[in-house]
Amino acid sequence: MAKQEDQFKKVLSHAKEYGYVFQSSEIYDGLSAVYDYAQNGVELKKNIREYWWKAMVQLHENIVGIDAAILMHPTTWKASGHVDAFNDPLIDNKDSKKRYRADVLVEDFREKINQKIEKDITKAKKRFGDAFNEEEFRATNQNVIRRQKQIDEISAELTRVQEESDLVGFKQLIVDLGIGCPASGSKNWTEVKQFNLMFGTQIGASAENSTQVYLRPETAQGIFVNFLNVQKTGRMKIPFGIAQTGKAFRNEIVARQFIFRMREFEQMEMQFFVKPGTQKQWYEQWKETRLKWHLSLGMGAENYRFHDHDKLAHYADAAADIEFNFPFGFKELEGIHSRTDFDLSQHEQYSGKKLQYFDHEENKSYVPYVVETSIGLDRMFLAVFSNSLQEEALDNGTTRTVLKLPAVLAPFKAAVLPLVKKDGLPEVAKKIIEDLKWDFNVFYDEKDAVGKRYRRQDAAGTPFCITVDHDSLEDNSVTIRHRDTMDQKRVKISDLKEIIKQEVDVKTWLQKM
Repeated sequence: MAKQEDQFKKVLSHAKEYGYVFQSSEIYDGLSAVYDYAQNGVELKKNIREYWWKAMVQLHENIVGIDAAILMHPTTWKASGHVDAFNDPLIDNKDSKKRYRADVLVEDFREKINQKIEKDITKAKKRFGDAFNEEEFRATNQNVIRRQKQIDEISAELTRVQEESDLVGFKQLIVDLGIGCPASGSKNWTEVKQFNLMFGTQIGASAENSTQVYLRPETAQGIFVNFLNVQKTGRMKIPFGIAQTGKAFRNEIVARQFIFRMREFEQMEMQFFVKPGTQKQWYEQWKETRLKWHLSLGMGAENYRFHDHDKLAHYADAAADIEFNFPFGFKELEGIHSRTDFDLSQHEQYSGKKLQYFDHEENKSYVPYVVETSIGLDRMFLAVFSNSLQEEALDNGTTRTVLKLPAVLAPFKAAVLPLVKKDGLPEVAKKIIEDLKWDFNVFYDEKDAVGKRYRRQDAAGTPFCITVDHDSLEDNSVTIRHRDTMDQKRVKISDLKEIIKQEVDVKTWLQKM
């Protein structure tokens, strides 16, 4: 746990030092759980968004995109259930004065037990080698059996108190498990209370004539209310999808873990409309497709896992999360949900307008079912950034800090470095910049010794460094250095564009799916 905390602190520090993420309004001591993406961060975020969009929209003939407004008619949120039921169960510690989400306290406690199981399995794998049978070990090892039973009992009770909104039972579960305040260890808890997460605001010329509206807590409803518009104007046939990226807002009282949980965040969502009765098939297919997208970035299959929901939302008939191994443990990165026909049916009821699809093959109209994929762009940013930040021991006894971002996502693809700031080398370097910048985001750096510049670009996550030396004036060649291996190679200036493209081209990466 201490090692994880140390790594997380390094992530926070590095994100600021290298221009990725700043605390919002920092000169005024900041605003809690609100962050600004800096000059490198905005590029990484844009590249993640584009990588998702190309995979989701550009490569699918039956998926299109929209950009719905943040402000929507207030009845939208009544129909969706957010006005009445968009709540978090919160609990305060009387001694530390800290506030927590009750469900997260229980989930974190349960995950610690699971980590003990995983630790036992890892030890057994080392001990038995190729002869190790994990399934048999889980079924026969008494420690694993005991801990798994405890996990199952916690999960069952957590599901019960959530489904029944049993706030008294929620607190009792925390007390029975002996969960202490993460900050102080104190077990002196208040009662559990529900807190609505939507931000309200007013539209109107004057206070007395204003209308109560909300900053959207999710982007999905903008897709649902536009379902028929998109279907008819795009002449879309079932099955088809509508994708959207954009800002959403939640009044998170317990906002923590850097950009993992924020009050203002960005989602990348796709709602896939299907014929009733086929939703489970499409649900399984989208689970597989979305995991392949994640794995295409090469961040390690061992860092992902599926978690089926213990508690299903009242409108869902299946739901699972793709969890990622963040520095603070496995947490939700993306959700795949089979939402049935709840959303469109609700908007039909509240609007009085039909939101149905006429199926020419069936010769009838029906309200489509929906399979949703929803990923937090900020969480994906954190997953990529934290996984990429590494410290390596070198052969000369020193260490280097390197940000091994997937090259396709890196803010700058190459840095061009003149060996010295004279003798015509900067002119050659800038000519290379002028040629490459039409295809790639490139960076010019002439300050400090070239070794120091290499380290700076390693830490910033730049995949290639291109060094112009005196020989470049004679042979039109440069030295290209790869961030991950530190290998250096002499290449022709005319070949640079193709060399970089081979490493950073979106097609190369997405074809891994």
